[in-house]
Amino acid sequence: MACSLPSRRFLGALALLPAATLGFACGQAQALGASNSSQATATVAATATAAAATPSGAPVQPARFNPATSGTVTSLAPLVDSVKGSVVYVEVQARPKRMSGMQGLPPGFAERFGMPPGMQGNPQPRQGLGSGFIIDATGTVLTNNHVVEGADAVRVKLEDGRSFDAEVLGRDPLTDVALLKLKGAPNNLPFVPLGDSDAVRVGDAVMAIGNPFGLDSSVSAGILSARARDIHSGPYDDFLQTDAAINPGNSGGPLFNMKGEVVGMNTAIIGGASGIGFAVPSNLIRALLPQLQETGAVRRGYLGLAIQDLTPELARALKVDAAKGAVVSGISRGGPGDRAGLKEEDIITSVGGRAVESAGALTRAVALLKPDSRVKVELVRGGKPLSLEVTLGTRPAQRGEEEVTPRNFTAPATRKLGISLRDAEGGGAQIMEVEPGSPAERAGLMPGMVLVQVGDDKVSSASDAANTLSSVKSGAALLLRVRAPDSESTVLRALEIP
Repeated sequence: MACSLPSRRFLGALALLPAATLGFACGQAQALGASNSSQATATVAATATAAAATPSGAPVQPARFNPATSGTVTSLAPLVDSVKGSVVYVEVQARPKRMSGMQGLPPGFAERFGMPPGMQGNPQPRQGLGSGFIIDATGTVLTNNHVVEGADAVRVKLEDGRSFDAEVLGRDPLTDVALLKLKGAPNNLPFVPLGDSDAVRVGDAVMAIGNPFGLDSSVSAGILSARARDIHSGPYDDFLQTDAAINPGNSGGPLFNMKGEVVGMNTAIIGGASGIGFAVPSNLIRALLPQLQETGAVRRGYLGLAIQDLTPELARALKVDAAKGAVVSGISRGGPGDRAGLKEEDIITSVGGRAVESAGALTRAVALLKPDSRVKVELVRGGKPLSLEVTLGTRPAQRGEEEVTPRNFTAPATRKLGISLRDAEGGGAQIMEVEPGSPAERAGLMPGMVLVQVGDDKVSSASDAANTLSSVKSGAALLLRVRAPDSESTVLRALEIP
């Protein structure tokens, strides 16, 4: 999730919390010795599972409310003391990205014409910072994806002054969640548990801890202001809204309930507004954790449908009594929904036993289901209820989305060619990555293309393509037939086998 996208969508109103400067955000440049201190955007994140623990070993003490003072909190100090040791400061260093317009310039051209350092061929390394929190005693940390995206080095500083280098275990750009592991950390670190974000009610007290503007372990408190906010930052928006003060640098930090459990990850703010902040629900993060820990990436279920909300006007036009649901407005040919018999104008009311009240709810529900799983889809067709069994596919990356390669993904047969493949929806092998300077790049292959034929062999899956490619003799020129993204036509490519 690029830091600038929410601002464009909200016409300058929405600002994601800049947890990482990386040369373009955060307002933390002076604290880090960087040259830029402009404010940018930020995002989401969440938490994990464990029993509550405190730096001192004392039990978590909830804040006490005094009925005589109209329910005001007498003190949050016991709660702060019990959880602050688990909130961390994340420092990142990354190689700068060269601007495309500067590539290929003659040596000394930028300096000769007085271009600023960031526009020259060798810009300075980017630095940034954000917040995060420890979710188990061995040093597993949750933070935002945009904090560590493209990072060469990550260092995590604890509230007690200890610092550890960290490895990025996994990232999910679509929810802006990242998982880190501290290197060389002891097995007795303070940590916090993930709570139940569905149990938090509007009006419940919440507390945020983070590092706004580089100010370590800053605490703010407020209430949960609203639930299920869609701020149009991605397909899975389902944010908690809070009036607890959130500022640049809080991004990736925890939002606590009064039991010391993390119910959300602080994510976004409204530019120019006060008391409006957003956090990703902990239950969403909990659903992603197993995949991030196991493979480092998230694979989502896929129906292959275009959908929209069922409105009262559409219900009358379709002559149905249903009041809520998702209307099928289009179907991907050969996709899971098409193969299962779904049709346009079907109104989906439930998937996998989970009620569907809107198009967004269907998108989120299917995304939490495992690819290749078989689920029941309940719908209304022509005014009559109907149930279908659907075998889900794997959601392909959409145009403009970053796709994270799982740690165990790249097939050895394709490494020397400089490509990584995955099964394509509807058959074939989709190209996920192309290594710069590789035979695949020289052949004109690009991420998103789908291999449908290798030599004389039709390709039905990534393993088919890998097996055929591995059997070709060195020095041969192999003819490929590929399909461009969002296209039914194919083109030819010649791949030189090293």
